[in-house]
Amino acid sequence: MRYKNSSFFTHQQQDKIGVLITNLGTPDAPTPKALRRYLAEFLADPRVVEVPRLLWFLILHGVILRIRPRRSAKAYATVFTEEGSPLLFHTKKQCIAIRQQLASKGYQNVEVDFAMRYGNPSIHSVLDKLFAQGVRKLVVLPLYPQYSASTSASTFDAIAKDFTTRRWLPDFRFISHYHDFPLYITAAAEQIKQYWQQHGKPKKLLFSYHGIPKRYLMNGDPYHCECYKTSRLIAEQLGLEKDEYLTCFQSRFGREEWLKPYTDETLKSMPDQGIDDVHVFCPGFSADCLETIEEIAEENKEYFLEAGGQNYHYIPALNDSNHHIEALSTLIEQNLQHWHCHADPHRDERATTVGALK
Repeated sequence: MRYKNSSFFTHQQQDKIGVLITNLGTPDAPTPKALRRYLAEFLADPRVVEVPRLLWFLILHGVILRIRPRRSAKAYATVFTEEGSPLLFHTKKQCIAIRQQLASKGYQNVEVDFAMRYGNPSIHSVLDKLFAQGVRKLVVLPLYPQYSASTSASTFDAIAKDFTTRRWLPDFRFISHYHDFPLYITAAAEQIKQYWQQHGKPKKLLFSYHGIPKRYLMNGDPYHCECYKTSRLIAEQLGLEKDEYLTCFQSRFGREEWLKPYTDETLKSMPDQGIDDVHVFCPGFSADCLETIEEIAEENKEYFLEAGGQNYHYIPALNDSNHHIEALSTLIEQNLQHWHCHADPHRDERATTVGALK
C-alpha cells in the first residue's frame, strides 16, 4: 500500500494539537559503531554537504566513515553521562518544561514531544506517536535560532518526506527561525548577566556560532547575517560597545573556506593583541552538546591558554533555563493562535455515515 493509513483513528476521538521540537541529533552511544551509523545518516544529507552525490558517496564511504567514527567516539565519550548524550537529555528536559509551561497557560489539550533530525528518537517515529494520540494540527519548532538550509531546511525536508507517506495530513505550521525574537534575545542576555554576576565581566565576549561553508552564504543562505544580528541584539541588551564583543564561527570541516573569523584562530591570536581575559557564549546552540562542552569549553580553552591567555570561561547554553523556556513557549503559543480543537458536533453523523458505507 502506497500511503500509510490511520489505523488508530476513530470518529469519536478528540482531535488534538501537537508541538514537535527538534534538534540536530546524537549517536546512541559513544562507540565507533554508533558513530558510524549516526555520521552515515548525517553526512549523507544533501542539505548538509552540497557536493555531487556520486562523488560524495565515494568520499563518505571510502574515506570518512572508515576514519572519523573512531576519533569522534573518543570525543563523545568525554561528554556522555549516565543520562546519555547531553544534547538528548537537555532537549528532553526542554520538552518537559515547555509542556508544563503551555499547560499552565491553558493548553492542556496540546501534545508536546521532541525528535532528532538524525539518530533517535527519529522524526518519523515521533510523528507516528503524535498522530496516534489524535494530533490533527501540528507546530514544528527546530531549535536552531538562526536559519540555515543545512539545519532548518533539512528538518523541513524530513517532515515533508514523512508526510508523503501518509494518507491523512495535519494542518501544519513550521517555525523556520527566531534569531531576533525578543524573548530569545532577553534569555541569552540574562544567561550572560547571571554568569557575570558570579565570575565578573571579561575584556572580550566572544559569540561563537557553528560554521557553514562560505559557499552557502554566497549562494544566498541567510545564516551569516542572522548570526550577526543576534550578536548585535544581545550586545545591545548587555550595553556593550562594539569593541567589547566579537562574532566568530566554529566546527569547520574539510578543506574549503567556511564562514570567518574562525573561533579557534581568533582565540589563538587574542593574547598577542593584549586580550588575555575572554568569555565565550554560543547563541546558536539551544542546548549544550559536543560542540560546546568538548570543543569550546575544553579544546578552545587550551588554545587560548597555550597562546598566553590568562582567564577563559565558557558560558553554558540556555538549556532548560526559565528565561529560555518562557521564550520558546511564547514563540510556540504565538504560532498556535486561532487553532482550536473543540469537540466536533458532527462526529456521530460522520460515524453513522461511515458505518452505512461498510
